[in-house]
Amino acid sequence: MPNVLDRRELTITRLFDAPRRLVFACWTEPERLAIWWGPAGFSNPVCRVDARAGGEIDIVMQAPDGQEFPMSGSFREVVPPERLVFISRALGPNGEPLLEGLTTVTLEEVNGKTKMTLHTEATAIAPIAIGMLQGMEAGWTQSIEKLAGLVASSS
Repeated sequence: MPNVLDRRELTITRLFDAPRRLVFACWTEPERLAIWWGPAGFSNPVCRVDARAGGEIDIVMQAPDGQEFPMSGSFREVVPPERLVFISRALGPNGEPLLEGLTTVTLEEVNGKTKMTLHTEATAIAPIAIGMLQGMEAGWTQSIEKLAGLVASSS
């Protein structure tokens, strides 16, 4: 068991004016996920998703300055189109885990719209990840804003 240096929890709830199946697809289809994943200005030149229990997720986020931030993980639970549970690990330059997160996404239909509740718990297991945790809320909020833009343009 790695050392736990710090922990953060975050819950974000958002109502999208879009069908639940579309929002679910934006979480599970790599070509859609690559568009919105990560903070403002980031892109995802690598985005592989196998959205099934035991399936893997691999993303390389790229900052505007070109710096890359790889992430890998696996799905614990996938219930289309209502729920996703996955583990993710931010990786260092040699593939070593820096941070580990458990994220649960619940999608609920509300009068033709979709209420998304995202709950994530992240643990820093390397000193550099303490700063990542401090930016976790901003990063997820910016990602969800990008998701909202994608959903609006796709509906």
